Amino acid sequence: MDKPKFYITTSIVYANAKPHIGFALELLQADVLARWHRLLGKDVYFLTGTDEHGTKVYETAKTAGQTPEEFVDANAAAVQMLIERLNISNTDFIRTTDQKRHWPTAQKVWQELAAKNAIYKGHYQGLYSLTDEAYITKSEAGSPEYADKKVVELSEDNYLFRLTNYRAEVETALTAIDIQPKHRAKEMLNFVASGLTDVSFSRPKDKLPWGVPVPGDDDQVMYVWCDALTNYISALGYAGDDKNMKYWPADVQVIGKDILRFHSIIWPAMLKVIGLPWPKQMLVHGHILVEGRKMSKSIGNVVDPIELIDKWGADAVRYYLLKEIPTMDDGDYSPTRFRDIYIADLANDLGNLLSRVLTLAKNHCGNLVPNASKELAVHEVGPKRSQKWWQEFGDQISKLQLNAALLSLHKRISDMNRFIDAVQPWSAIKNDPEVAYSGIYGSLQELCHISIALYPFTPATADRMRQQLGLEPINPDTFNFEQETKWDGLPEGHKLGQSEILFPKPN
Repeated sequence: MDKPKFYITTSIVYANAKPHIGFALELLQADVLARWHRLLGKDVYFLTGTDEHGTKVYETAKTAGQTPEEFVDANAAAVQMLIERLNISNTDFIRTTDQKRHWPTAQKVWQELAAKNAIYKGHYQGLYSLTDEAYITKSEAGSPEYADKKVVELSEDNYLFRLTNYRAEVETALTAIDIQPKHRAKEMLNFVASGLTDVSFSRPKDKLPWGVPVPGDDDQVMYVWCDALTNYISALGYAGDDKNMKYWPADVQVIGKDILRFHSIIWPAMLKVIGLPWPKQMLVHGHILVEGRKMSKSIGNVVDPIELIDKWGADAVRYYLLKEIPTMDDGDYSPTRFRDIYIADLANDLGNLLSRVLTLAKNHCGNLVPNASKELAVHEVGPKRSQKWWQEFGDQISKLQLNAALLSLHKRISDMNRFIDAVQPWSAIKNDPEVAYSGIYGSLQELCHISIALYPFTPATADRMRQQLGLEPINPDTFNFEQETKWDGLPEGHKLGQSEILFPKPN
């Protein structure tokens, strides 16, 4: 029987600079969902990539004394290195400069829009944000959002998308797509109610020679929307071998709040015209502040995720960003807080839990899983509690509440440490060995479950835990969720592995 499909995308990061910690968060959020749905037995297609055209790329490359190709190649390589270092499980990586995979789809979509009279040649006179690569209104230009952004006035002939013709369809999309958090959809509905304008879909080639050529007009190149937004279907082969179009529509599109307007208004309108269904769900995350301040090159507080990984390890970075940054709101990065979380949550709570349980098993059970013959009065562990916890944990992830799920998992780890303190197997072994063995048995079963729950969030740590428990690494292709989350994952007599430190404490 075919597995149910699950298609998840990130936005494609703009290749005008190396990726910062904000895109690392977006990759991680998508990765958790991809890994989780693989554990549930789904056929997961996970797409990410780079947006490589546009004025900023072209101008920044010139300033750097490079060709646009050299410039975007370097930044795309930096994104791919971040993906590798963060242990992201993406299926595919799309680049908008890929003339074989991406350009044919962008041009096919353009032609389909034009055939439906959704694109027309016109003149744009107005404001343009060079910072955001976006056409904006006067009221927007005067808002605090654009106070520190470079805005210029443009007057040029280009092609426009008749967005005003699709207001009703956009309003329907904003209620049909499950946009999380809910208030984001309301914001977009209010924006639509204030009035839409047609959107420029091209730039004159003499002003921007760096982009996908407009079909049938050598004097124009596509502007970002008909180029970048189509990546979600170009990677699936929309204009060529379309066997992977079976994954469309996207089940979840993970994006930042600053690009929601384009994804929830322009993108659904385009999809409606070309006859494709809308995405099912959008996870809209906020921004990462650094000790309460917005990241800025001028301030000098931009956080390089590679430097963090070099210092703390990938799983520590994954854990901090996924737990400490609210999934759907702004959050704060602090070096001091990072260190505190590393020591308290990872080195002490998780690392110490695994070490003390394995030490008890080695010292008192011959490094084997003991028999559990006695029901303990302390009920922090057990099959009924575990089954209920898994249900709540799964519900949180299905609702895209990733940091809440990780907080719940941390509580389970903390509860286990308290359970061991209450049972005190090292003392009970002398007077009531049944209590000691039952306590060690329950603790080992809990660690088995904790390793599974950690896998979407900190996969390398999950596998290291399983190695120490004498278990095989998780293989999502063969993983049976119902079977693996039963209470007796470690049968009596199972031989345990060698205890090792999970997270060394910093000096």
